[in-house]
Amino acid sequence: MNTISLLYVAGGLAVLVAGAEVLVRGASRLALALGITPLVVGLTVVAFGTSAPELAISVKSVWSGQADIALGNVVGSNIFNVLFILGVAALVAPLAVDRQLIRIEVPLMIGCSVLAYVLCLDRSVSRLDGVLLAVGIVAYTAWVVRESRKKTAAAKNGAATAPEAPAAPDAAAAAPKRSLPWLVVLILLGLGMLVAGSNLFLAGAIEMAQALGVSELVIGLTLVAGGTSLPEVATSVMASFKGEREIAVGNVVGSNIFNILCVLGVSAAASSDGIPVAKGALDFDLPVMIAVAVACLPIFVTGGTIERWEGVVFFAYYIAYVAWLVLHAQEHPLLEDFRVTILGFVAPLTALTLGVLLIRHLRRRPAGGA
Repeated sequence: MNTISLLYVAGGLAVLVAGAEVLVRGASRLALALGITPLVVGLTVVAFGTSAPELAISVKSVWSGQADIALGNVVGSNIFNVLFILGVAALVAPLAVDRQLIRIEVPLMIGCSVLAYVLCLDRSVSRLDGVLLAVGIVAYTAWVVRESRKKTAAAKNGAATAPEAPAAPDAAAAAPKRSLPWLVVLILLGLGMLVAGSNLFLAGAIEMAQALGVSELVIGLTLVAGGTSLPEVATSVMASFKGEREIAVGNVVGSNIFNILCVLGVSAAASSDGIPVAKGALDFDLPVMIAVAVACLPIFVTGGTIERWEGVVFFAYYIAYVAWLVLHAQEHPLLEDFRVTILGFVAPLTALTLGVLLIRHLRRRPAGGA
């Protein structure tokens, strides 16, 4: 095995971890400085920044005459983000879920996923479709930042007018004084390190896989598909480890919204002929993306946390998804048995379990007064 490949993998991981540390630290301080919540920073600045590789690759593929890659990149990344990233991050520590995510962002993510499917029904995402999606990300970003600042201002006013409120140190004053330009530089530095680290890691991993005799098909379906999402992996896991769990979850949900509205939208708008939609994507991958988004709702609602066992379920489903892709691409004889097992037993059992948990939670809410 090539020593340089090992150095690439080790160096890439080191840069990824360091970049995630810098980005999470800068993002949490930026939220404090701007008077917005860490959740909103995770939904916007962090999510959009870590999704930059998907945007770059999708636009480049459109300009290179490989427009169909753009859709696969978006769909694959969204499935990876929820099943793999949330699964791994929840294994590090149970993830707290903000009520805003449950009420607004997760339904919006589901709605965007369904909208993407509807736009793909004619087997193409046209330039006009792309423009409409791109307008949607601008409107969403403006709305979420405005609402967060209004809530923060209202909370401050309420605290100021509360009678005989005990004196408490102001969070902004207690935090280290950092200028906004410095925080922006810190965030950009973290994003740059994430991109560089993911490129190093991916290059080394591909060389190692080739040296071990792994086929290009498997490499493409696994390493390359997850490579553009490595910044999200590093950021969410680091945020979970550091206790910034709003950023960890917001990064994933925000990235999925960004991928559909911005990455798919800008890519389609940049293509004169739009983005073609393969029958396989319409029949399987897009429905899986919708199912994954829908699965977030009962898991997020029940208890307000993503528990470790739920993270295991997400992670296991991602392994099953990759296994199905590999078996399908190779037309393996075990494909039909695998499909029957997943669709006929595992998926219904999971849906039933989540449904029971959701019903029990809804029944307990009036008694608990929440």
